[in-house]
Amino acid sequence: MDSQERSSEEAEGAKERGLVYVWKAGSCSVTPERLPGLSGKTVLQAALGIHHGLLLTEGGAVYSFGKLPWRSGPEESCVNTPILENTLLGHRIITVAAGTFHNGAVTESGVVYMWGDNSAGQCAVANQPCVPEPQLVSICDSETSPLLSVRILQLACGEEHTLALSLSREIWAWGSGCQLGLITTTFPVTKPQKVEHLAGRVVLQIACGAYHSLALVQCLPVQEMKPIPERCNHCSQPLITMTDKEDHVIISDSHCCPLGVALSANQPETHVFCPSSDTPEGKSVTAGQSEDCQKPLVEQHRLIGLESDGPSGLTSSDGQEDSGISSSGNTLFSDKKEVKEYLIGLSDHSLNESLNKNICTEPEQPSQEEQLGACIPGPPGSSTSALNSLVASCASAVGVRVAATYEAGALSLKKVMNFYGTSSSEPGSQSGSRSPGPEALKDSREEQVRLESMQGKKSSSLVDIREEESEGGSRRLSLPGLLSQVSPRLLRKVGRAKMRTVALTPTYSGEADALLPSLRTEVWSWGKGKEGQLGHGDVLPRLQPLCVKSLDGKEVIHLSAGGHHSLALTAKSQVYSWGSNISGQLGHLNSPTTVPRLSKVCGDGVWTTAAGLDYSLFLADEKDFQPGLYYSGQETSRENNMNENSCAKSPALLLACSKVGYISNVIAGGDNCLALVDKNVMGYIASLHELAATERRFYFKLSEIKSQVLRPLLGLDNLGNANTIQLLQEMASRFSKLCYLIGQHGASLSSFLHGVKEARSLAILKHSSLFLDSYTEYCTSVTNFLVMGGFMLLAKPAIDFLSKNQELLQKLSEKNEENLQLVEVLNALFFMPFGRLHNYARTLLKLATCFEVASPEYQKLQDSSSCYESLAVHLSRKIKEAEYTLGFWKTFPGKMTDSLRKPERRLICESSNRGLSLQHAGRFSVNWFILFNDALVHAQFSTHHIFPLSTLWVEALSEEAGNVNGLKITTPEEQFVLVSSTPQEKTKWLRAISQAVDQALKGTSDMILYGAGGNVPRQEPPISRSAKYTFYKDPRFKDAVYDGRWLSGKPHGRGILKWADGRMYSGTFRTGLEDGYGEYRVPNKALNKEDHYVGYWKEGKMCGHGVYSYATGEVYEGCFQDNMRHGHGLLRSGKLTSSSPSMFIGQWIMDKKSGYGVFDDITRGEKYMGMWQDDVCQGNGVVVTQFGLYYEGAFSTNKMMGTGILLSEDDTVYEGEFSDNWTLSGKGTLTLPNGDYIEGLFSGEWGSGIKITGTYFKPSLYENEKDKPKALRKLGILAVSPDEKWRAVFEECWNQLGCESPGQGDRWKAWDNIAVALTTNRRQHKDSLELLSRSHTQTLESLEFIPQHIGAFTLEKYENIKKYLIKACDTPLHPLGKLVETLVAVYRMTYVGVGANRRLLQEAVREIKSYLKRIFQLVRFLFPDLPEEGSTIPFLATETKGRRSFCSGKSDSRSESPEPGYVVTSFGLLLPVLLPRLYPPLFMLYALDNEREEDVYWECVLRLNKQTDMALLSFLGVQAKFWPGAVSILGESRKVSSNTKDACFASAVECLQQISTTFTPADKLKVIQQTFEEISQSVLETLQEDFLWSMDDLFPVFLYVVLRARIRNLGSEVHLIEDLMDPYLQHGEQGIMFTTLKACYYQIQHEKLT
Repeated sequence: MDSQERSSEEAEGAKERGLVYVWKAGSCSVTPERLPGLSGKTVLQAALGIHHGLLLTEGGAVYSFGKLPWRSGPEESCVNTPILENTLLGHRIITVAAGTFHNGAVTESGVVYMWGDNSAGQCAVANQPCVPEPQLVSICDSETSPLLSVRILQLACGEEHTLALSLSREIWAWGSGCQLGLITTTFPVTKPQKVEHLAGRVVLQIACGAYHSLALVQCLPVQEMKPIPERCNHCSQPLITMTDKEDHVIISDSHCCPLGVALSANQPETHVFCPSSDTPEGKSVTAGQSEDCQKPLVEQHRLIGLESDGPSGLTSSDGQEDSGISSSGNTLFSDKKEVKEYLIGLSDHSLNESLNKNICTEPEQPSQEEQLGACIPGPPGSSTSALNSLVASCASAVGVRVAATYEAGALSLKKVMNFYGTSSSEPGSQSGSRSPGPEALKDSREEQVRLESMQGKKSSSLVDIREEESEGGSRRLSLPGLLSQVSPRLLRKVGRAKMRTVALTPTYSGEADALLPSLRTEVWSWGKGKEGQLGHGDVLPRLQPLCVKSLDGKEVIHLSAGGHHSLALTAKSQVYSWGSNISGQLGHLNSPTTVPRLSKVCGDGVWTTAAGLDYSLFLADEKDFQPGLYYSGQETSRENNMNENSCAKSPALLLACSKVGYISNVIAGGDNCLALVDKNVMGYIASLHELAATERRFYFKLSEIKSQVLRPLLGLDNLGNANTIQLLQEMASRFSKLCYLIGQHGASLSSFLHGVKEARSLAILKHSSLFLDSYTEYCTSVTNFLVMGGFMLLAKPAIDFLSKNQELLQKLSEKNEENLQLVEVLNALFFMPFGRLHNYARTLLKLATCFEVASPEYQKLQDSSSCYESLAVHLSRKIKEAEYTLGFWKTFPGKMTDSLRKPERRLICESSNRGLSLQHAGRFSVNWFILFNDALVHAQFSTHHIFPLSTLWVEALSEEAGNVNGLKITTPEEQFVLVSSTPQEKTKWLRAISQAVDQALKGTSDMILYGAGGNVPRQEPPISRSAKYTFYKDPRFKDAVYDGRWLSGKPHGRGILKWADGRMYSGTFRTGLEDGYGEYRVPNKALNKEDHYVGYWKEGKMCGHGVYSYATGEVYEGCFQDNMRHGHGLLRSGKLTSSSPSMFIGQWIMDKKSGYGVFDDITRGEKYMGMWQDDVCQGNGVVVTQFGLYYEGAFSTNKMMGTGILLSEDDTVYEGEFSDNWTLSGKGTLTLPNGDYIEGLFSGEWGSGIKITGTYFKPSLYENEKDKPKALRKLGILAVSPDEKWRAVFEECWNQLGCESPGQGDRWKAWDNIAVALTTNRRQHKDSLELLSRSHTQTLESLEFIPQHIGAFTLEKYENIKKYLIKACDTPLHPLGKLVETLVAVYRMTYVGVGANRRLLQEAVREIKSYLKRIFQLVRFLFPDLPEEGSTIPFLATETKGRRSFCSGKSDSRSESPEPGYVVTSFGLLLPVLLPRLYPPLFMLYALDNEREEDVYWECVLRLNKQTDMALLSFLGVQAKFWPGAVSILGESRKVSSNTKDACFASAVECLQQISTTFTPADKLKVIQQTFEEISQSVLETLQEDFLWSMDDLFPVFLYVVLRARIRNLGSEVHLIEDLMDPYLQHGEQGIMFTTLKACYYQIQHEKLT
């Protein structure tokens, strides 16, 4: 132990602990003597054999004393002073065990050492009769593939066998005999083997008698019901029997297989455990014999083992002392003669049949026969089973399985049948390990055990409050007065006895089971049973573990096995004993002794037992908490010298032992008994014993209340309404849970006293939260029950039951006044547990005083003590509140009370003393205010209104306004002022309401800060809070439920609002209205779908951008105002949005399409681009169809009406009047593709025959062919002008910047708006699921810096603005980015699909130019010092570096004309941002428009490219001096030969091909310029001298490069550059180069190839 621990140990007088006292067994008057030679050593554990003993001291050392025949030296074979086992030095031993003549020890790491007698292999050493020194035993699990050594926790040694309990809670055995429980017949077993029969179960403790073994096993969780097999799998005996006597019939389903259980290969090891449960008809049926009858549900039907010496029979033990019925009354057949007579009376046929059937029950293997031979008498055994099967055939004729728990006549049939299933516990618990090894190790072990045992075994942990109802007892039903012909109907009726429907309730928590010893245990026994020491009611041996059914549900916590008897200690401090009772060692005189019965020990409660060779020791609490030692067994009487043995009638108190000190453990052996004693230094030990003793008594008390009072109460009829029953059940289940915890704690304290006794490992310190929570929960349920008047309701139906048990109740409630009120008694009983908290606090305080004040132990004990004390105070306050509330309900009965009375509701104060009134109330009105812990109730004559506290705000009104003593109450829909009669009254109410509101919001009325003082100063409840509320009169929100944030009575912040009709809004609120971002759903009953809006709101209406999905399948995405579509928006309609039949994008005004918009009618294949008004096309517009028709002109009410132009795909043009869609009507001109035209009057629909009255003109052949038809020249005149388009989009952007109309507004305000937009959008994205990408986040961060505008405008500033714009347009969170995004969307909507019509090219180009103009206006507004369109920014001197002039080879800075500087244009600034996004649709239009020219050009390119380089150069007329002589191919230089291809000017060709990868005209022009420079470069290399190009030289070379570049859409590229290039570049250097390229394009088209 570390020094700190040691010092604190010394503080409590560690030297006075673990003293060893020894005395001779068999005498009551011998004085115990100290064992010499152990001075100063604290003994933790001891073990005794027949003539020797082992001691384990605190350091982990082992000492031996007594007769040690296995030691070599003669002087060592019998020692009186303990000698050290040197072999074990250095191994920290944690537990020791002694068998009759052999020993074992377990080290800290779980390794086993054995030594001593090995004649039967009990030391796990082969062929060696005796092992002198401790020898290591290797225990390996052969099932694991790398052999893992098994870690051991506990050892137990018998006479010829040893058992070990592993860390994974499995039993390993070695030695000889059937007591090993192994499936083997060859002994000795020297290699430890696992006891397979209990594998997978959680074994908590093992004990070995001389020739039998016991195991304490945790119960299995309750499993599903299985059908019951008729017969036992192994002995073929029936599982249900019925026997008739002269006066009654005995029916029993308690069969037990005499051979234990033989495992067969094909049977799965299922461990089924089914309590009886309700079948649908309400029968109580007992189910659950598993396949191999390992666990028959109830105590076994004892086989009649007819022994020659004593009477045998079926006796019933119900687990209470008084129920041991003398055997004679129940003996079925007193002797063999009777059996024979009975059998003769049966028909031969059935007897023979039965006998034949049962011959096979005799064991088959000879080895087994030898072993069983001793116990099984021959013929009578088989005749018995014959009898049994016969009884079975009788029972199956009746065909009913009846389960009953009591002897007949004790209770009415109905009660008899009222039997409930046993509880079973959740496996997964600490062992409550009895081995007193060092605590630290124990903890880690518990943890590991807990983890291992919980794997794969989860339990529902549902356990009936009445689980003790089935506490065993042989299940028998005697029906007195019936002759053998029992009416089956009667039996069935009995079986169907009505049950009260009280649900199963959780009685304990898995958590507690994991930290404290489990009480849900079973006892399993196996080995030789000649003396009845196995407890199965017979004297047969068992080869394999079998469950002792009568101990089920008895909460056994410790087992002891003596020579030929066994003891089981229960959590209620009772001892059950069975086996040999020759010397009276069982502590009772009831017979037979083959089933467990209660020992009659005086004293207050046994907490430790020890079983010796032929005697037992019991350690029990005495009156002063000092343990008293009782002895039961052989006594040598000294008076008469005949030395005759007399049996002790009941355990006698050994007085001498009580004088030596506080005994912490007793050990029994053969000759000697041994006690470990602690001296009570500073009262430390006494306090621990007091805590343990009082806890055990407390548990006994609680169990009594539970079984004697609570269970009968639950069983009563007419307990009142379902509500009360539920509260009663809840109280009962919490009571059981608390009771179970106390039982566990008592058990853990007993094992704590056996151990090191370190204060800090006390359960109430380590796991205090378990206790605090259980008490708090119980308090809640019991006060709820009280408030609802539960105890008064109980008193009526229970009067009968309680008057009979007056004494019992007075004893339990400790009240002995006369004529007590029933209600008071019940109150006293159920509120009794809370007193225990004060005891905990007091005892912990006592323990604390044994330590130094500065020590951590003192601190810990002190803190825990105050925790329990403050909880006790808190709970007593809770109980007072409940009583006050109950008093209130009693005084004011009536209808209102019933509606207001709720279990959790507590009264705080009320105004019946007229202390509070409503301001401006009428003269005769009655206003009564009641404040509960969850609501303020305002009651008038017959009505009342409830204001929940979570949405109630209270403030004191100031005195000035004449509102003396006024309190203003605000709720979501009301506001009123309460006037109090006095200032004191006002402060009282203000404080009470504030506190109640605060408490209601915290929701922590049950939880207190443990250790904190009771009255913590309260702060005001917050004005802003989260709460749920249902509106009741607000016209808009009536019956709607709001859940979210509030501010002074109004929803404010995030929240969800659900209306009664299914509408729902989820989003932000401001002062009671939807405002900000939110989601809204409206169910559409007709379509069984819902409308769904996501977007922005303002003052309760949709306003701003949003997406509205209609139930019809339409989706609108765009702007709203006052719940209407207003502004720019996109509407898709059609069943499937993906292939929606129509789409509109454009401007809306007051929910109608008005202004410019594009409508794409996908089903008809038409697209309209033009003006709208009130949802119809009105004004100018353009329509294109998928068949290439093009119309532009006037529209009226959705029809073409008025002047228009119509073009068909083949260039036929009609200009004139229209009256309907595609219908000509009136004057017009029709021009044919060849130029002929007709003027006149037209009528008819286009494409279906048109009537014409008019003149046909054939233009003169001599006119210039180049003149196109005039209609084509003026396309676009009748369309909407570009600047009129998409005005709403730009207006929206200006509005976002805070301007009323374009250019009107404050620039700084605009910048603020941008900043706000960016931050709010970012915050919103944080809440939403899609995370922003990293680059996006960086963009947003860089946008937070605004470019500065101080000083002269320079090129650098221009570049900064350009960078800012590129970034701004990168994110839709920026207003400009949003604008660009929208423009791109509308542009694509317009010119994609049907809109990809070559006639629209000029329109599309004009639209882009209009965008540029309007965006430039915005940019100039934001950056006012940006010069206007077309002005120049002068270059700084440094920037005029010498550039190589293109046409003069020399570098030339003194150019003839002055440098113009940089020209600012919207093209240069904005096209880089805009064009890349619009490029695909735009370029598509160019390609369509230039299709014919490009086809001609391409054909020519393909043809000319077939030629070799030299041929092509000469064909194009390139001067020979410019021909490259050598070219580099893949990095090596080669001469140009006559068949070289694609090698000359390769770099220039490659350069020009990049024109297709660029977007803006400026970039394309740069590519052309680079191409020229590349050409010059390669010519320079060839000529090796400076030269100047002339156009005549340059053109053929460039033409060659263009041809070799093979650019498919060169025409489109050329026209795009021409249309969108900066006007000022046309006459510059780049302009000339571009003209050259254009010339090449035309040249190739018209190349005459010869």
